[in-house]
Amino acid sequence: MIPIKYSQEVTEARAAGRAIVALESTIITHGMPYPQNVETAAQVEQDIRDAGAVPATMAVMNGKLYVGLEADELQALGQAKDVAKVSRADIAACTASGGTGATTVAATMIAARLAGISVFATGGIGGVHKGAETSFDISADLMELAQTPVTVVAAGAKAILDIPKTLEVLETQGVPVISYGQDSFPAFWSGQSDLNAPLRMDTAKEIASAHAMRQAMGLNGGQLVANPIPTEAQIPAEELAPIIAQAQSEADAQGISGKGVTPFLLQRIFDLTEGRSLVANIALVRNNARLAAAIAQELNAIAG
Repeated sequence: MIPIKYSQEVTEARAAGRAIVALESTIITHGMPYPQNVETAAQVEQDIRDAGAVPATMAVMNGKLYVGLEADELQALGQAKDVAKVSRADIAACTASGGTGATTVAATMIAARLAGISVFATGGIGGVHKGAETSFDISADLMELAQTPVTVVAAGAKAILDIPKTLEVLETQGVPVISYGQDSFPAFWSGQSDLNAPLRMDTAKEIASAHAMRQAMGLNGGQLVANPIPTEAQIPAEELAPIIAQAQSEADAQGISGKGVTPFLLQRIFDLTEGRSLVANIALVRNNARLAAAIAQELNAIAG
């Protein structure tokens, strides 16, 4: 039996048939320092409530899968040390051993499926790392999107990745990649890129309808909704390109690999942009949360 603990808010939402949006927890434990991490997580949760849905932040704590966190639990996770970063490969082991782990995109999708939640808001998904042709460093997020029926709202893939190769893998895996309100695929901290998204949809209702139709057709996997960062918060791609290249060069020189790559690069980009990348990150996560709430409500309406 899977040890799942639902928050009071999520328990009440499930009983009432209200729309619920899943949230990851690595942004809390690996994304920013305390107390800003807890403040940001609480703000994103409130954005979802204000948009008419209920937030469910996922985490593994003391051997239980938490679907929604109470305020004191969020505080405890935000201050916890040496928290594991769990994905598909280790979420079960972490839970079975009584451990504590923050959920990545892949692990959050798994938790959402177990809880019957169909929509998940995050910052950006993982993908194909630069140099993957020799390192084979490809995020489990892509394979999770191919098999787990959750619509993921993100600002595209993280800008530190090889975006063209990431889109190629998603296409091979049969994952719908939907750009929201524009033709180009958003570039995380930048709203535009020179890459076209395979699909474009302009309303939450269209996205929800596509999700429901995939279910009706018996198609595996979810959808990636690429939601561009608000214009006022973005950092131009041409400004970021040399910064990302410098951070990647430093990671290579220090022999950083595997799960350590993304946190290192994001921290170096934070330093090199004098904190602007984090301000942009918070803005895009909040923007994604609001869109996810709208999609979740439309899915509820379709389900009747």
